[in-house]
Amino acid sequence: MNTTTAKDLTMSSPEPTSSPDLIKPTGRRPLMNDKARTVCGSLALLVVFIAAWQWGPGMLGMPEYILPNFMQVVREAVVMWNNAQLLQHFGITAMEVVFGFLFGALLGLAVGVALGLSPRAEAMLSPYILALQIAPKVAFAPLFVMWLGYTIYPKIIVAVLIVFFPIMINVLSAIRTVDPDMVNLVRTLNAGRWQIFHLVEFRSALPALFSGLRIASTLSVIGVTVGELVGGNQGLGYLLVDGEGQGNTAAVFVSIVALTLIGVVTYGVVVWAERKVLHYLPKANTSTV
Repeated sequence: MNTTTAKDLTMSSPEPTSSPDLIKPTGRRPLMNDKARTVCGSLALLVVFIAAWQWGPGMLGMPEYILPNFMQVVREAVVMWNNAQLLQHFGITAMEVVFGFLFGALLGLAVGVALGLSPRAEAMLSPYILALQIAPKVAFAPLFVMWLGYTIYPKIIVAVLIVFFPIMINVLSAIRTVDPDMVNLVRTLNAGRWQIFHLVEFRSALPALFSGLRIASTLSVIGVTVGELVGGNQGLGYLLVDGEGQGNTAAVFVSIVALTLIGVVTYGVVVWAERKVLHYLPKANTSTV
């Protein structure tokens, strides 16, 4: 009879192996995470762009009145800040952009919801809304100046017309594509028409609404600039036309950079609000671009 002792069992038993999942990495932690790398990469591209702007025109032999270098534009911005009331004009344009964006967004949201809930109203009004969108907004700007004078109202109205359409289309499409099973589920809980809209339809349209707001935040700057170019006596568009009339290319670049800054800030505010409101969605759906 074969007998096995405890010593033999111990010697024959396999040695314990550690699970690969339990092995901790021994390497050092990366110095920067993905977000830091992205920021550093963006800053590096900005530095390269500024360097090319500073030394590129001289290397290509371009005269300063055609393409001024970066430092000349900075010096012109300081001069305009002190003598041309750059900050005041910047504030006027920013105010027009904010009001045009808000009014256009509210109007687009209201019309998009109304048409989304009423297919008959959409069939009746869609040809006229499409015709209004197709008509060039630049053609309306002189009319608004003739009707309302050289005030801020023509610029705001042009911005409203440009902002309105993308938001209206996004909201309309989102309302029409709401999951009917969700609507039926809420109805089985004795929900009223307002509760169905508030709990299902409007919340389902929020991602599309913010997509339209992103587009509209940049278009509002274009609308205000068009109004100021056509009939403005104040604002960054007025400074742009004034610089063009004087042959001051650096002043034109200052106005363009200031308008771009307003657009970037407006877009950033929309992205920030989107992340706060749609925090329950995956982060990939609320990225900046």
